[in-house]
Amino acid sequence: MNDEDLLAQQFEANRPRLRAVAYRVLGSLAEADDAVQEAWLRLARSDAGEIDNLAGWLTTVVSRVSLDLLRSRASRREDSLDHDQPDWASGAADGLTRMASASAPASASACASPSAYPYPAPPEPEAEVLLADSVGPALQIVLDSLNPSERLAFVLHDVFGLSFEEIGPIVDRSPAAARQLASRARRRVRGGPAEPDVPAHRQREVVAAFLDAARNGRFDTLLSLLDPSVMLRADAVTAAMGAQAEVFGARQVAETFSGRAKAARLAIVDGLAGAVWGKAGAVKVVFAFSLNDGGAIAGIEMLADPAVLAELDIEFL
Repeated sequence: MNDEDLLAQQFEANRPRLRAVAYRVLGSLAEADDAVQEAWLRLARSDAGEIDNLAGWLTTVVSRVSLDLLRSRASRREDSLDHDQPDWASGAADGLTRMASASAPASASACASPSAYPYPAPPEPEAEVLLADSVGPALQIVLDSLNPSERLAFVLHDVFGLSFEEIGPIVDRSPAAARQLASRARRRVRGGPAEPDVPAHRQREVVAAFLDAARNGRFDTLLSLLDPSVMLRADAVTAAMGAQAEVFGARQVAETFSGRAKAARLAIVDGLAGAVWGKAGAVKVVFAFSLNDGGAIAGIEMLADPAVLAELDIEFL
């Protein structure tokens, strides 16, 4: 087998995963195949001997091509979603995690040299199975509401497990900024409001001031930090611990926290400023803050469900 045939074989082994990445980013099978084909053409034009990690290189290329297609789509104000998805593409959204590590190899007989392989080969059955648990229509609509960088960061991290150090260069952001992109997208996917573009340092300042005012019972300071329509919500586990399920309004929320939260610690929760309360070194409750465009606290979520806490990326400050 010559070098070109070997390269084609290696590409084919990566094709199902690349197609899955592109499809989850773009929501269009035709555009996904275009993105994968572009990756093949770029590989054929490159010096493959200089590529240390072929799978990573191909994932980066497909991701960047997909991002360009998303941005082009947005500029044209077109919706390229495949509304008439095949039956196998309408699975439940909880199949995302199961598919993150799937990679079914294509047969070696399908490979050919770059010069003899100008178009994608028809997907083999294994490749279709790879997409069988794909994004459901409802989640696809949510993904379409995200901006291109948020969407790509979310898919690459939450679905395919790439690190933010890997994602940052793809979206032309720092790892911390890429983390925030994914966090905003995650909130939307979970049904929460979009996070406004409040600088990270301002988020920390507001949450730190809120915790300080709460601990020291400075009621007026708490009021000044809260949006008049702020909503405090507790999940079922937190409510079972004695918290109110919902508290609405700045005065009511301020009364709830004034003189309390003495053991809460400032933290970064999924890339956003938040707070954590723990016991015996274990995180028991996470306080996730949402800020409005003016930098006031518009929402606070108290999360204690162990399954939810296990998915959160928490960095203590």
